[in-house]
Amino acid sequence: MRHSGFYAHLPMDLSINGRTRTLPDDAVDPAMPLLWVLRDVLALTGTKFGCGVQACGACTVHIDGAAVRSCGMPLAAVGAKAVTTIEALGSTERPHALQTAWIAHQVPQCGYCQSGMLMAAAALLAKNPNPNDADIDAAITNICRCGTYPRIREAIKSAATQLRAGAAPKHGAKP
Repeated sequence: MRHSGFYAHLPMDLSINGRTRTLPDDAVDPAMPLLWVLRDVLALTGTKFGCGVQACGACTVHIDGAAVRSCGMPLAAVGAKAVTTIEALGSTERPHALQTAWIAHQVPQCGYCQSGMLMAAAALLAKNPNPNDADIDAAITNICRCGTYPRIREAIKSAATQLRAGAAPKHGAKP
């Protein structure tokens, strides 16, 4: 898809997971949702498509540290803001405390919503290192069709305890 008007010959630079990524002019349109840029242009497929109307949260990423549903976020609205995807939350060698807690509390069943759920939880813990049930319920509005909400809540509390104790890398930390 080609850009029209002013954008016709300008490649776009985005900050994705701490790196500047240049998007070729012929690959994106400023109106394209960030989700499709991540998945189809940059091959970062950890962020999932769920509903396309910003309701389910499977597409949650961080933009300047805030949890945002990328399926409805036009690329032009991202601009110079820092985007963080599930690929940068942790690594196999050094998983984020949330990823460790997710496994310990057996949160995943089908697993489809997990990347968005983890990103929403990471944004919550970055703002509130000791959330209670009400805080978690207010911040985690993602949909899990498997219904693992009680385990999600417990995993978030467990990860919060680990992070407060300094037992795991903080969000965005590189191994």
